[in-house]
Amino acid sequence: MTSVYDANGKNLPCTVIEAGPCYVTQIRTKEIDGYDAIQLAFDDKKDKHTNKAEKGHFAKAGVSPKRKVVEFTRFEAGHQKQFGDVVSIDVFEEGEFVDVVGTTKGKGFQGVIRRHGFSGVGGATHGQHNRLRAPGSVGASSWPSRVFKGIRMAGQTGNKRVKTINLQIIKIVKEKNLLLIKGAVPGANGSYVIVERWS
Repeated sequence: MTSVYDANGKNLPCTVIEAGPCYVTQIRTKEIDGYDAIQLAFDDKKDKHTNKAEKGHFAKAGVSPKRKVVEFTRFEAGHQKQFGDVVSIDVFEEGEFVDVVGTTKGKGFQGVIRRHGFSGVGGATHGQHNRLRAPGSVGASSWPSRVFKGIRMAGQTGNKRVKTINLQIIKIVKEKNLLLIKGAVPGANGSYVIVERWS
């Protein structure tokens, strides 16, 4: 992340996203595939890391192998995209709001204090010697003789697909295909995200 100053001198926290160029590698239609969609590919990939099926897929579109491939089912009516067409950063405008989809940082198996913000059982006195970070009671006794679904417990934290909505584009650097989006987006540095425009 970084920060920029707006016209009023206010410091705005921003996330820098490289958003292109993306190439059209497949066009799905209702007649053939049963639905309408455009497949976009991004980020060059070495040939030695690409299998034959992928090489043939990208060669049909006339582009070099790419690392990330995503389908978009919502797009502007009347689009005339063809194989190999470039979708650049020009589709975005400064000041508009977008949604960003990504995979959050994985933090492994965590206890209830880190995962859910529990505060522990309390002080270390009155006979408690190992309950400081424990979850406490999780269920009743003879009825219902089980633990209800949805009880917050320890478990894997992060590594989930998350959509952050209503993020504003502060600045666009067209020469480098960069978007400066106000606020934070899910994922670690260098990870892939999907930027969705509002329809």
